[in-house]
Amino acid sequence: MPALAQPDLEQRAAVEAARAYRVTRGAEILNDFGALLAIPNTASDAANIERNAEYIHFEFKRRGVRVELLKVHGAPPLIYGVIKTPGAARTLGLYAHYDGQPLNHDRWTQPPWEPTLYTGPIRHGGRQRPFPDEHEPIDPEWRIYARSASDDKAPFAALLAALDALHEAQIPLTSNVKFLFDGEEERSSPHLPQYLDLYGEVYDDVDTWLLLDGPVHQTRRPQIAFGARGITSMEVTVYGPEHPLHSGHYGNWAPVPGAMLSHLLASMIDAEGHVLIDGFYDSAAPVGPTEQEAVAAMPVQDEALRREFGLVHTEDGGARLIERLMLPSLTVKGLQSGNVGTRSRNVIPAFATASLGLRLVKGNDPATMHDVIEAHIRKQGYHIVRVTPEHETRLQHEKIARVIRRKGYPAARTSMDLPIVPQIEAAVEAAIGQPPIRVPTLGASMPLHLFTDALGKPAIIVPIANHDNNQHAADENIRIANLWYGMDLYAALLTMWF
Repeated sequence: MPALAQPDLEQRAAVEAARAYRVTRGAEILNDFGALLAIPNTASDAANIERNAEYIHFEFKRRGVRVELLKVHGAPPLIYGVIKTPGAARTLGLYAHYDGQPLNHDRWTQPPWEPTLYTGPIRHGGRQRPFPDEHEPIDPEWRIYARSASDDKAPFAALLAALDALHEAQIPLTSNVKFLFDGEEERSSPHLPQYLDLYGEVYDDVDTWLLLDGPVHQTRRPQIAFGARGITSMEVTVYGPEHPLHSGHYGNWAPVPGAMLSHLLASMIDAEGHVLIDGFYDSAAPVGPTEQEAVAAMPVQDEALRREFGLVHTEDGGARLIERLMLPSLTVKGLQSGNVGTRSRNVIPAFATASLGLRLVKGNDPATMHDVIEAHIRKQGYHIVRVTPEHETRLQHEKIARVIRRKGYPAARTSMDLPIVPQIEAAVEAAIGQPPIRVPTLGASMPLHLFTDALGKPAIIVPIANHDNNQHAADENIRIANLWYGMDLYAALLTMWF
């Protein structure tokens, strides 16, 4: 493990410049951030995704960044930018994404694209208040609620403010910088490989990639992560009668798809969260000694998290969260069969569907993981189809499952022993006053493999969002203190010594 470096005077000066800048311009930073958050950014909304890209393009261009909107047919723009620093011997690549997760408007406290400021977390009694006026003091415990407030528009606000602060203080950058801003990360970045095939040479000189996504540790301590899990998914539909049947006339006789699906899912995962599918864990790459040392050194926060989330029991007999994140997982993301509540009817539904999410670790191939799950489904007596079965197919098989595979991507990990790691740790310490927690891999997924494998460069995650940001859910938010941390961190990273 490399020795931890100490922040140098230039990094400390850069952080002080960031802090001084937001004393006088904090309200402007928050209001500008609100303007970006107000643009809807669901990846499937092509028109508004284009608006997001144009907004970001304009904001970086007016700060002197050479920036372009790269395009391929049918894909959101990839935003490419470059800052050339005289005399710099290193090029940093910065990655973030400007698209956001789909949402259910009814579950939000306020409209998701009407950024709203609260005095604290809503669920802890935070009260709505106006965005601050110029020179009004800003409480770092305030939170902005909006879709993508934390995932992943916060880095844009913090990065733009950091560049402004360094410019105003006349503090030069120490690295060349190249930006890659993705417009469909929440859809597993399906066009990013094509973009890199066409334009990848513009990133050939990047030495290290820094990914500006994800949350800090649950203790609120900063963390840097050296890997991310991969992701894929599939939908499984099982069939009963060809059309819904009256449950009084045919109950206890016709197969019930909801019950069939429940048995199938129970055969896949036991009560402790262990996946029972043959071969599910076989391809996971072993965790090396450096990673094991980092896991052992991480603070234990599990009991506090159980209290926060209202859980008495967690899986695998209460195993540590970080240990569980080092394994592939199978999650039942959603179930559908008939209706519930006031819309329920006395019928046997014709089908039941489960949406399954897989988080992958290094060594897992998405297609191979699909294969092992399908093999398990067949072992349970199901005939697998790819489309809704026709009448004749139904008459030939006792149990039928339609399986739809979704595309995904593999996990990746970067070495924790790179020479640049102590410099990044020193930047974190300059920004927050304490060294970061070193994390072998984040539980979430991001296309890290495209940087480590396709571009052949190391990639390290430097997250800034608060851990309780409701990422991917209703009432997503960013804590102002975490936005300020991002601003300080980026100022320190952009002035790292060589």
